[in-house]
Amino acid sequence: MPMTIIAFEDSKASDLHPITIGRPAYAITCAGLRLVDWLTRLSESTGSGLRGQIRPHLKLIQKLDFEIESLPPTFDDEDWNDYEDGLLLVNARLSPTVSVGEALLQAAKHGQSGVIIDQQDQSILVARVTGKDLHAIRQAAMANANPDASPDAGTTGRDAFEVVLEAAAKFSPIGEAVNSKQIGVFRWPHDVVKCHMTQMESSMNHRLTLADYTETSDGVFVGKNVKIGQYAVINTDDGPIIFEDNCSIGPFCYLSGPIYAGANARVIEHSALKDGVALGHTTKTGGEVEASVIEPYTNKQHHGFLGHSYLGSWINLGAGTCNSDLKNTYGKININYGDEKVATDMQFLGCFIGDYSKTAINTSIFTGKVIGVCSMMYGFVTSNVPSYVNYARLFGQTSLLPTDVMINTQKRMFARRKVQQRECDMQLIRDMYQITAAERSAEPDIL
Repeated sequence: MPMTIIAFEDSKASDLHPITIGRPAYAITCAGLRLVDWLTRLSESTGSGLRGQIRPHLKLIQKLDFEIESLPPTFDDEDWNDYEDGLLLVNARLSPTVSVGEALLQAAKHGQSGVIIDQQDQSILVARVTGKDLHAIRQAAMANANPDASPDAGTTGRDAFEVVLEAAAKFSPIGEAVNSKQIGVFRWPHDVVKCHMTQMESSMNHRLTLADYTETSDGVFVGKNVKIGQYAVINTDDGPIIFEDNCSIGPFCYLSGPIYAGANARVIEHSALKDGVALGHTTKTGGEVEASVIEPYTNKQHHGFLGHSYLGSWINLGAGTCNSDLKNTYGKININYGDEKVATDMQFLGCFIGDYSKTAINTSIFTGKVIGVCSMMYGFVTSNVPSYVNYARLFGQTSLLPTDVMINTQKRMFARRKVQQRECDMQLIRDMYQITAAERSAEPDIL
């Protein structure tokens, strides 16, 4: 059997909150691509299996939405026999760029065990574990559980993947077979926007090699049943424009590539998309959008500006909602992630909004703000917003938003998109509430 690819989340996946509260790190969209897409294609091209080692509250979502099984927790599970031809360990925080995809293919072909370590924080980015070395790791772990027992008697009691990861950290560097400079990694949410801005054109050019599009005009490529309204002004000098199946673009739009829109995306009339915009499937987008990522099922339907930002899924921005992506001083932007202040080294940077959050009409979001999941915003957003709150500090009100309210809201949103609400979707709302409790405890004015 060919090797098995393991997409794993390490402890730093939580540093990407709110982006990763409700999705595996490998499912972050950047420049219109996701790491899980690269891993799926690598799995198919090499005949390898694909497994995921992620945070517990997302394992069922992983199985149902990505069709990826989790790893058995103990070495004595018979499923570990399927991995005896070796593993390719891939950190789920890797940026889904073309160069990363090429590096992973090289690593998969590497004939010896080896590792690529992030020199900044010493975390494992990629590791190749041959079948021989995996067998030795497994045998040693099971023998240590009971030295007098047979190798099949049991395990050390530790998680099996942790044992493999610990052993892989001691491997020699993979070396010249893979250029580690090709491998980018997300450490903070703003890294997603930074990568998106630099990689959008190359990612779109790569995507053109993956499917059979129709070129309707110079640099504009469409799937099936795509409708582009009259009087569109289109500029593809800086990159192509790709519309997947059943996209609808209203009349009088300004479209400046590179742009990517997933299947069933709708761009409202009089919209302006420019400087690199990636829209997920089943989104509605209007107004002015610049250098931003919008995940599936999110609506920014009305007039208003969104720039250098990341929006999760199932978000709705009310009419007139705008964000700032430039300081009045034109200086570099610093962001507070929890108690840590991080220098982004970016002059243009907007906001990060977690899944299921909403804004009221005419909401204004200040530069570099981080907004959690399942929150509602009104007026001016002048500070970071915790998850599960009604944020209206302009009016002196910040109150708790209970999970039952969000579950009912989720049900109504899903029905509008003809999506069946599952028990795991409702449980995700409950789990995210518990995970984000510390955010709210740091805000004494939440009623």
